[in-house]
Amino acid sequence: MNPAQMEAVILCGGQGTRLREETEFKPKPMVEIGGKPILWHILRRYHRYGVRRFILCLGYKGEVIRDYFLNYRSRQCDITVNLRSHQVTVHDDSPTEDWDIVLTDTGDDTMTGARIKRALQHVRGDHFFATYGDGVADVDLAALLATHEKGGRMATVTAVHPSSRYGEIDIAHDSVKTFSEKPQVNDGYINGGYFVFARKAFDGVSDAPGVVLETDILPPLAARGQLSAYRHDGFWQCMDTYREFVMLNQIWARGNAPWL
Repeated sequence: MNPAQMEAVILCGGQGTRLREETEFKPKPMVEIGGKPILWHILRRYHRYGVRRFILCLGYKGEVIRDYFLNYRSRQCDITVNLRSHQVTVHDDSPTEDWDIVLTDTGDDTMTGARIKRALQHVRGDHFFATYGDGVADVDLAALLATHEKGGRMATVTAVHPSSRYGEIDIAHDSVKTFSEKPQVNDGYINGGYFVFARKAFDGVSDAPGVVLETDILPPLAARGQLSAYRHDGFWQCMDTYREFVMLNQIWARGNAPWL
Protein backbone atom coordinates (compact mmCIF):
# COMPACT_ATOMS: atom_id res chain seq x y z
CA MET A 1 0.00 0.00 0.00
CA ASN A 2 1.04 3.55 -0.74
CA PRO A 3 0.21 6.48 1.60
CA ALA A 4 -0.74 8.60 -1.43
CA GLN A 5 -3.59 6.17 -2.14
CA MET A 6 -4.96 6.47 1.39
CA GLU A 7 -7.44 8.76 3.09
CA ALA A 8 -7.15 10.18 6.59
CA VAL A 9 -9.98 10.43 9.11
CA ILE A 10 -9.32 13.23 11.60
CA LEU A 11 -11.16 13.39 14.92
CA CYS A 12 -12.14 17.05 15.33
CA GLY A 13 -15.13 16.93 17.68
CA GLY A 14 -13.75 17.10 21.21
CA GLN A 15 -14.41 20.02 23.53
CA GLY A 16 -10.86 20.52 24.83
CA THR A 17 -12.01 21.36 28.35
CA ARG A 18 -8.46 21.37 29.73
CA LEU A 19 -7.54 24.12 27.27
CA ARG A 20 -10.51 26.35 28.01
CA GLU A 21 -8.43 29.50 27.55
CA GLU A 22 -8.42 28.72 23.82
CA THR A 23 -11.42 26.46 23.28
CA GLU A 24 -14.26 28.49 24.77
CA PHE A 25 -15.02 29.91 21.33
CA LYS A 26 -13.40 27.39 18.99
CA PRO A 27 -12.85 23.61 18.78
CA LYS A 28 -9.44 22.40 19.89
CA PRO A 29 -8.23 21.50 16.35
CA MET A 30 -8.56 25.21 15.52
CA VAL A 31 -6.21 26.35 18.29
CA GLU A 32 -3.28 27.91 16.48
CA ILE A 33 0.41 27.14 16.28
CA GLY A 34 2.25 29.96 14.54
CA GLY A 35 -0.95 31.51 13.24
CA LYS A 36 -2.29 28.27 11.71
CA PRO A 37 -4.73 25.82 13.33
CA ILE A 38 -3.12 22.67 14.71
CA LEU A 39 -5.46 20.85 12.30
CA TRP A 40 -3.66 22.51 9.37
CA HIS A 41 -0.32 21.28 10.72
CA ILE A 42 -1.67 17.71 10.93
CA LEU A 43 -2.97 17.82 7.36
CA ARG A 44 0.34 19.19 6.15
CA ARG A 45 2.14 16.20 7.68
CA TYR A 46 -0.14 13.81 5.83
CA HIS A 47 0.16 15.71 2.56
CA ARG A 48 3.93 15.38 2.79
CA TYR A 49 3.35 11.66 2.15
CA GLY A 50 0.90 12.27 -0.68
CA VAL A 51 -2.38 12.02 1.25
CA ARG A 52 -4.83 14.59 -0.10
CA ARG A 53 -8.30 13.41 0.93
CA PHE A 54 -9.33 14.08 4.52
CA ILE A 55 -12.54 13.24 6.36
CA LEU A 56 -12.97 15.63 9.28
CA CYS A 57 -15.26 14.33 12.05
CA LEU A 58 -16.90 17.50 13.34
CA GLY A 59 -18.61 17.99 16.68
CA TYR A 60 -18.17 20.77 19.22
CA LYS A 61 -18.25 24.13 17.39
CA GLY A 62 -17.82 22.35 14.08
CA GLU A 63 -19.11 25.42 12.27
CA VAL A 64 -15.76 27.11 12.97
CA ILE A 65 -13.95 24.39 11.02
CA ARG A 66 -16.54 24.55 8.23
CA ASP A 67 -16.07 28.29 7.93
CA TYR A 68 -12.29 27.98 7.89
CA PHE A 69 -12.20 25.59 4.93
CA LEU A 70 -15.12 27.12 3.03
CA ASN A 71 -13.27 30.44 3.10
CA TYR A 72 -9.77 28.99 3.05
CA ARG A 73 -8.42 30.82 0.02
CA SER A 74 -10.09 34.16 0.69
CA ARG A 75 -8.52 34.23 4.16
CA GLN A 76 -5.02 34.15 2.68
CA CYS A 77 -5.09 36.72 -0.13
CA ASP A 78 -6.53 40.05 -1.24
CA ILE A 79 -10.05 39.92 -2.63
CA THR A 80 -12.64 42.24 -4.13
CA VAL A 81 -16.32 41.66 -3.34
CA ASN A 82 -19.07 43.30 -5.40
CA LEU A 83 -21.81 43.85 -2.85
CA ARG A 84 -24.62 43.87 -5.41
CA SER A 85 -23.73 40.72 -7.37
CA HIS A 86 -21.67 39.16 -4.59
CA GLN A 87 -19.07 38.35 -7.20
CA VAL A 88 -15.70 37.69 -5.61
CA THR A 89 -12.41 38.37 -7.36
CA VAL A 90 -9.31 36.77 -5.86
CA HIS A 91 -6.12 38.80 -6.38
CA ASP A 92 -3.70 35.93 -6.02
CA ASP A 93 -2.78 33.22 -8.51
CA SER A 94 -0.37 31.39 -6.22
CA PRO A 95 -1.25 27.71 -5.74
CA THR A 96 -2.93 26.56 -2.56
CA GLU A 97 -3.02 23.09 -1.01
CA ASP A 98 -4.55 20.45 -3.28
CA TRP A 99 -6.69 18.86 -0.59
CA ASP A 100 -10.15 17.30 -0.69
CA ILE A 101 -11.81 18.06 2.64
CA VAL A 102 -14.93 16.15 3.67
CA LEU A 103 -16.72 17.94 6.51
CA THR A 104 -19.04 15.51 8.28
CA ASP A 105 -21.04 16.30 11.40
CA THR A 106 -20.62 13.34 13.76
CA GLY A 107 -22.42 14.93 16.73
CA ASP A 108 -21.51 17.28 19.54
CA ASP A 109 -21.37 14.62 22.28
CA THR A 110 -20.26 11.61 20.23
CA MET A 111 -17.27 9.59 21.41
CA THR A 112 -14.22 8.75 19.29
CA GLY A 113 -15.20 5.26 18.17
CA ALA A 114 -18.67 6.32 17.07
CA ARG A 115 -17.22 9.32 15.20
CA ILE A 116 -15.03 7.06 13.06
CA LYS A 117 -17.87 4.60 12.53
CA ARG A 118 -20.15 7.41 11.33
CA ALA A 119 -17.42 8.80 9.06
CA LEU A 120 -16.94 5.47 7.26
CA GLN A 121 -19.69 6.39 4.81
CA HIS A 122 -17.18 8.83 3.27
CA VAL A 123 -14.16 6.49 3.27
CA ARG A 124 -13.60 4.96 -0.14
CA GLY A 125 -10.83 2.45 0.50
CA ASP A 126 -10.53 -0.75 2.51
CA HIS A 127 -7.82 0.79 4.71
CA PHE A 128 -7.47 4.33 6.05
CA PHE A 129 -5.42 6.48 8.38
CA ALA A 130 -6.99 8.00 11.50
CA THR A 131 -5.62 10.66 13.82
CA TYR A 132 -6.68 12.84 16.72
CA GLY A 133 -6.97 16.51 15.79
CA ASP A 134 -5.00 17.87 18.74
CA GLY A 135 -1.41 16.66 18.44
CA VAL A 136 1.60 16.92 16.14
CA ALA A 137 4.40 14.47 15.44
CA ASP A 138 7.08 13.65 12.89
CA VAL A 139 5.63 10.17 12.38
CA ASP A 140 6.91 8.39 9.27
CA LEU A 141 3.53 7.61 7.74
CA ALA A 142 5.01 5.38 5.05
CA ALA A 143 6.70 3.26 7.74
CA LEU A 144 3.48 3.20 9.77
CA LEU A 145 1.57 1.92 6.75
CA ALA A 146 4.29 -0.64 5.96
CA THR A 147 4.07 -1.94 9.54
CA HIS A 148 0.30 -2.29 9.16
CA GLU A 149 0.65 -4.17 5.90
CA LYS A 150 3.38 -6.44 7.25
CA GLY A 151 1.41 -7.22 10.41
CA GLY A 152 -1.68 -8.23 8.46
CA ARG A 153 -3.92 -7.19 11.35
CA MET A 154 -7.07 -5.11 11.36
CA ALA A 155 -5.51 -2.09 13.01
CA THR A 156 -2.15 -0.51 13.80
CA VAL A 157 -1.49 2.08 16.47
CA THR A 158 1.54 4.34 16.70
CA ALA A 159 3.25 3.73 20.03
CA VAL A 160 5.23 6.61 21.52
CA HIS A 161 7.32 6.65 24.66
CA PRO A 162 7.12 9.97 26.50
CA SER A 163 6.28 10.36 30.15
CA SER A 164 2.53 10.77 29.97
CA ARG A 165 -0.95 9.90 31.20
CA TYR A 166 -2.45 8.38 28.08
CA GLY A 167 -3.43 4.88 26.97
CA GLU A 168 -0.60 2.46 27.73
CA ILE A 169 0.36 -0.25 25.25
CA ASP A 170 2.05 -3.57 26.04
CA ILE A 171 3.97 -4.69 22.93
CA ALA A 172 5.58 -8.01 22.08
CA HIS A 173 7.06 -8.65 18.61
CA ASP A 174 5.12 -5.68 17.16
CA SER A 175 1.80 -7.14 18.32
CA VAL A 176 -0.20 -5.30 20.96
CA LYS A 177 -0.92 -7.65 23.86
CA THR A 178 -3.00 -5.27 25.96
CA PHE A 179 -4.35 -1.76 25.51
CA SER A 180 -5.08 0.10 28.76
CA GLU A 181 -6.57 3.58 28.58
CA LYS A 182 -5.05 6.02 31.13
CA PRO A 183 -3.46 3.56 33.57
CA GLN A 184 -2.53 4.71 37.06
CA VAL A 185 1.13 3.78 36.58
CA ASN A 186 2.79 4.38 33.23
CA ASP A 187 6.19 2.92 32.45
CA GLY A 188 5.73 1.76 28.84
CA TYR A 189 4.65 2.91 25.40
CA ILE A 190 1.51 4.99 25.02
CA ASN A 191 -1.07 5.56 22.33
CA GLY A 192 0.35 8.24 20.02
CA GLY A 193 -2.90 8.68 18.11
CA TYR A 194 -1.75 7.91 14.55
CA PHE A 195 -3.60 4.80 13.35
CA VAL A 196 -4.18 2.66 10.29
CA PHE A 197 -7.44 0.74 10.21
CA ALA A 198 -8.93 -1.85 7.93
CA ARG A 199 -12.56 -0.95 7.34
CA LYS A 200 -13.54 -4.38 8.67
CA ALA A 201 -12.14 -3.44 12.09
CA PHE A 202 -15.44 -1.60 12.55
CA ASP A 203 -17.69 -4.43 11.40
CA GLY A 204 -20.34 -4.94 14.05
CA VAL A 205 -19.38 -1.75 15.87
CA SER A 206 -22.32 0.45 16.81
CA ASP A 207 -22.41 4.11 15.90
CA ALA A 208 -24.19 4.89 19.18
CA PRO A 209 -22.74 8.11 20.63
CA GLY A 210 -21.12 6.42 23.62
CA VAL A 211 -18.79 4.08 21.67
CA VAL A 212 -15.21 4.97 22.63
CA LEU A 213 -12.31 3.98 20.39
CA GLU A 214 -9.85 3.65 23.27
CA THR A 215 -12.00 1.42 25.49
CA ASP A 216 -14.60 -0.25 23.27
CA ILE A 217 -12.65 -0.96 20.08
CA LEU A 218 -8.88 -1.07 20.59
CA PRO A 219 -8.78 -3.38 23.67
CA PRO A 220 -10.97 -6.06 22.02
CA LEU A 221 -8.82 -5.87 18.88
CA ALA A 222 -5.70 -6.35 21.02
CA ALA A 223 -7.28 -9.29 22.85
CA ARG A 224 -8.00 -10.97 19.50
CA GLY A 225 -4.45 -10.39 18.25
CA GLN A 226 -5.68 -7.89 15.66
CA LEU A 227 -3.80 -4.75 16.78
CA SER A 228 -0.27 -4.05 15.57
CA ALA A 229 2.11 -1.41 16.91
CA TYR A 230 4.38 0.94 15.05
CA ARG A 231 7.05 2.25 17.43
CA HIS A 232 7.80 5.94 16.96
CA ASP A 233 10.83 7.31 18.79
CA GLY A 234 10.79 10.78 17.25
CA PHE A 235 8.90 13.95 18.12
CA TRP A 236 5.35 13.68 19.44
CA GLN A 237 3.34 16.20 21.40
CA CYS A 238 -0.34 16.65 22.10
CA MET A 239 -1.86 20.01 23.00
CA ASP A 240 -4.04 19.35 26.03
CA THR A 241 -3.07 22.25 28.27
CA TYR A 242 -2.15 25.91 27.98
CA ARG A 243 1.44 25.04 28.90
CA GLU A 244 1.62 22.67 25.91
CA PHE A 245 0.03 25.33 23.68
CA VAL A 246 2.77 27.79 24.69
CA MET A 247 5.51 25.17 24.23
CA LEU A 248 4.41 24.24 20.69
CA ASN A 249 4.25 27.90 19.69
CA GLN A 250 7.74 28.43 21.08
CA ILE A 251 9.04 25.52 19.00
CA TRP A 252 7.39 27.02 15.92
CA ALA A 253 8.84 30.47 16.65
CA ARG A 254 12.36 28.99 16.70
CA GLY A 255 11.83 27.89 13.10
CA ASN A 256 12.56 24.21 13.58
CA ALA A 257 9.13 22.59 13.93
CA PRO A 258 9.89 18.87 13.44
CA TRP A 259 6.36 17.86 12.49
CA LEU A 260 6.23 19.53 9.07
